[in-house]
Amino acid sequence: MNYSKFIFTISIFLISSFPIILSQQPYIRQATTQCGRRDNSTSVLGYTCNGVRRSCQAYLTFRARPPFASVSTISTLLSINSSQLSQLNSVPENATFKTNRVVLVSVTCSCSGHYYQANTSYVVQHDNTYLSIASDTFQGLSTCQALQVQNSNLTRDLFSGTRIRIPLRCACPTRTQIDDGVNYLLSYLVRRSQFVARISGFFGVDTGRTLAANGLSEQDFTIYPFTTLLVPLQDPPSSSQVTEPQPRSPPSSATTLPSVPPSSAGSGKTWIYVLIGVLGGIVPLSSVGVIVFFLFFRKTKQKSEPVVSSQSFESLEKPLEKEMDEESQDFLESISSFDLSLKVYTSEELKSATQDFSPSSLIKGSVYRGMINGDLAAIKKMNGNVSKEINLLNKINHFNVIRLSGVGFNQGNWYLVYEYAPNGTLSDWIHDKSEQDNMDWNKRLQIILDVASGLNYLHRYTSPPHVHKDLNSSNVLLDRDFRAKIANFGLARSAEGQEGQFALTRHIVGTKGYMAPEYLENGLISPKLDVYAFGVLMLEIFTGKEVSLLYEEVNMQLSDVLTPVLNENGQENVRNVMDPLLQGNYPSELALVVFRLIDNCLKKDLSERPNMDDVFHSLSSISTSSLSGEWAISISEHRTAPRYDDRQHDF
Repeated sequence: MNYSKFIFTISIFLISSFPIILSQQPYIRQATTQCGRRDNSTSVLGYTCNGVRRSCQAYLTFRARPPFASVSTISTLLSINSSQLSQLNSVPENATFKTNRVVLVSVTCSCSGHYYQANTSYVVQHDNTYLSIASDTFQGLSTCQALQVQNSNLTRDLFSGTRIRIPLRCACPTRTQIDDGVNYLLSYLVRRSQFVARISGFFGVDTGRTLAANGLSEQDFTIYPFTTLLVPLQDPPSSSQVTEPQPRSPPSSATTLPSVPPSSAGSGKTWIYVLIGVLGGIVPLSSVGVIVFFLFFRKTKQKSEPVVSSQSFESLEKPLEKEMDEESQDFLESISSFDLSLKVYTSEELKSATQDFSPSSLIKGSVYRGMINGDLAAIKKMNGNVSKEINLLNKINHFNVIRLSGVGFNQGNWYLVYEYAPNGTLSDWIHDKSEQDNMDWNKRLQIILDVASGLNYLHRYTSPPHVHKDLNSSNVLLDRDFRAKIANFGLARSAEGQEGQFALTRHIVGTKGYMAPEYLENGLISPKLDVYAFGVLMLEIFTGKEVSLLYEEVNMQLSDVLTPVLNENGQENVRNVMDPLLQGNYPSELALVVFRLIDNCLKKDLSERPNMDDVFHSLSSISTSSLSGEWAISISEHRTAPRYDDRQHDF
């Protein structure tokens, strides 16, 4: 008994005299759900400005989860540079992370009043609360208390569409930490079944230093999920350090048992923790081994080479069956939630179609040309969750929307098989002057009418209606007859909702120059988003200029390009706006009507834009007049936007 008291006394003495404990941050514990609490005894309002510098480089972790699972969406949510994020995590800038992958984030951490923070903002969505935003959307990188204080100028209740300030939890090293070689602090998001020693081990950090950095001790080491744990680092973290193994239960009842900080009193107990840790690891590993044995070796018909099957879009290895029918059946079962009526291709079929995905078969990006059953096809290699795109395209049957004919899955990659468009993208034909000889007035008019028809179908006749969200000249393909096909539905989303509602988003993604003002400024999503992009596309195809060049010509709105044709002498000035390569071979009266329609589509106020149904019918009338030679239609009918009631189309 006396020995135990002696050990306890020595431990307390050593801990209290440990120099790096001084001036550290208190761990937040379970205060994250106590939204009425305002004291900072557990750092609910943020980490105190007690460092040497008032501003520093710091690091955070974030777990990739839809809808924030790609470099672009995470960068937008946290207001950081996407290029830096991709480099820090050793992935391409267009990469999508596997669900629950730990993503490293570099931020500039600065003092704001008494607390350190990195700032971002967020547009409140329906049913959001301060607690759900802090704990769910931002996963614990902020707290409901900090959000309430930072946005105290707002009303008590949150309303959809309100943009609020988000203080992200970060900190700068104290003097004692810097003297001890600590150059950075990382705010690590704790997940279930993790403990201090394990998290410290990810980064090669002594557990005692991590305990001290968070005001914890050997006797008080419990940590909780959805909280941040400060990890003191000498060097910047790397992506290899956050590749976590699957979590397992830590030994005995102490679910967060740390290893002992190096000290004369604790070194004698280290072997006990090591032994417990080893034994704790052997049991679950043995269980996994038994399961793996039965899964992988109970069948006699198998090869050593595995393929990857998808089950709810999480990769699982399974043996490659000799019978291709069995492989297709297993694959279909794994994605049965799609209710697919698509052809499922094996990896061998896709390799054969593309000459093993040789460079000679590459069209652009990750799209390959393939020959399947004697017909050309476009095969797009993708990763991440593509369920929405597959589900949408599987429902659509429209001439002006690219047709998805089949799917494949192998080694973590999806392969989407589309109809082949021999004439490539519309952008190639608009901007390659050597090809524009084939792009006369009527052909351009037909292409734009095709696009309008496809969008109108998406907005009015799919169930539920959908918004494409990324319409641009690179996402419009041309078949052998130069008929347009809308492609690339990776960003498309449902427009289902009650009358008068708009969807809101914080992660703004799309193509520069095509995104509508209300989307860029407030994150509003409605079919009018596509109408604006369609106006940009029309301006691009009839002027023959790239979007970037069009923006260089104006100081304010893109529609200012049309100023010469919007005045009293508009018809005479059409030639100043129209693509010179058309050399006057177009009806100036109809061209004027087209440009006025473009101007309506580009209205800054989305309520002043026509819906796609009105745009489609206007273009149909113009096309009919152009083909019949009856050019003298009433221009006054198209001088302003058609009257319409679009409440049933927006949400």
